[in-house]
Amino acid sequence: MSKRSIKNILQWICASFAALSCLTLAAETYQKQPGLAGSITVVGSDTMANLMTIWSVEFRQLYPQVKFQIQASGSSTAPPALTEGISDIGPMSRELHTSEIRYFSGKHGYQPLSLKVGIDAIALFVDVNNPISKLSIQQVDSIFSATRFCGYHEETQYWRQLGVAGSNANRKIQIFGRNSVSGTYGLFKRLALCDGDFKATVNELPGSTSVIQSVAFSNGAIGYAGFGHKTAAVKALAIADYSGEFIPATSQTISSGKYPLSRFLYLVVNKPPNASLPLLEQEFLRFVLSKAGQKAVEQEGYVGMPDNMLNTQLKALISD
Repeated sequence: MSKRSIKNILQWICASFAALSCLTLAAETYQKQPGLAGSITVVGSDTMANLMTIWSVEFRQLYPQVKFQIQASGSSTAPPALTEGISDIGPMSRELHTSEIRYFSGKHGYQPLSLKVGIDAIALFVDVNNPISKLSIQQVDSIFSATRFCGYHEETQYWRQLGVAGSNANRKIQIFGRNSVSGTYGLFKRLALCDGDFKATVNELPGSTSVIQSVAFSNGAIGYAGFGHKTAAVKALAIADYSGEFIPATSQTISSGKYPLSRFLYLVVNKPPNASLPLLEQEFLRFVLSKAGQKAVEQEGYVGMPDNMLNTQLKALISD
């Protein structure tokens, strides 16, 4: 992928988020419905595992007769599980691929409904004692990628190549990331590697929590994971796109669209056109898009959806 292509992608993300900084979250208050019971099966994103658990626990406080089965096996497992009727809701930390939509449509005759339910970012983490504080997209690519499509002049293997001095200068960089079924993996590959190939030396882990722990307790490590998984044992690096401005990973820069690796979080469901979802699924999704549901998004370190976008998602959910 060319520099122009990656710049266009980053501009598209910024455009998607451009209005967020001037809007405040004004979601509706969820109104409990009488007699709701049943079970909901969830298969999909590991990045959203904690968030799904919080939503399910809070929803069950309103409806004790509701049960959840949650399988956090990666975003790529959500579309086939939904298509085959194995799950009711598919959490995804990326957009559906065209091939996934085509597969679903081929079986059901219509496209799945994909709801935006929060805003996240992929962050680059190092341990808190590492002196480095910022990287460009090109440098990130040179650390993680075997192809260096983003244009950096050399492969980066040692911390001295990034300006780190002292005892860590000659230490080889240990690199950690997600496995290939993860939406985080796919989006990072696209945005930070310019669609290049990962090095064989990347330690691929099944969850974002595992990445954070590995970075925190490994000498000279760096890893990418969802921003919402940050702990006190690691720090997130500022990232610069091709404009050259280094942008820290914060709730403010993510919601404004300035941070280069921002993304939406999705819940995907099988909703036929001109028909309603089963009441239990619809009420759970209404809860997710309510004040209580969006409060959970922010408590988990993500950014809540702005009022106008929440209204759009609700209209898509209840339309029949």
